[in-house]
Amino acid sequence: MAYWLFKTEPSAWSWQQQKKRGAKGEAWSGVRNHQAANNMKAMVQGDLGFFYHSVEEKRIVGIVEVSGLYRLDPTDETGKFGLVEVKAVGDLPKPVTLATIKAEPKLAEMVLVKNSRLSVQPVTPAEWQIISAMGGLK
Repeated sequence: MAYWLFKTEPSAWSWQQQKKRGAKGEAWSGVRNHQAANNMKAMVQGDLGFFYHSVEEKRIVGIVEVSGLYRLDPTDETGKFGLVEVKAVGDLPKPVTLATIKAEPKLAEMVLVKNSRLSVQPVTPAEWQIISAMGGLK
């Protein structure tokens, strides 16, 4: 299993909206960055991801699961980019802010710290464990 981080502006797509989709999940569409698209191409069903609210909040608020593999994104008129399906797994009991992540020396090499603009990014197993603990998960 691999781990990921999915960034979204809460005004465009929020954690509350994601949770309302239930087991059906939602297409993670609108990605127009080749590196982020390649990350989605590498995903398999069952991979887990942090759901990150960007812009004002800058914090991880929940966990999602990849429920549908990479396919073409019908919102992309160029036909170059795709999407995956994700479904909510659960809330992070204690949201973890970007400032908290940056303050943890063990997370200094995390993509979120080094390239915070990338919308879909990998998370190492060690980073996943550290942030999960920070967020109150066991």
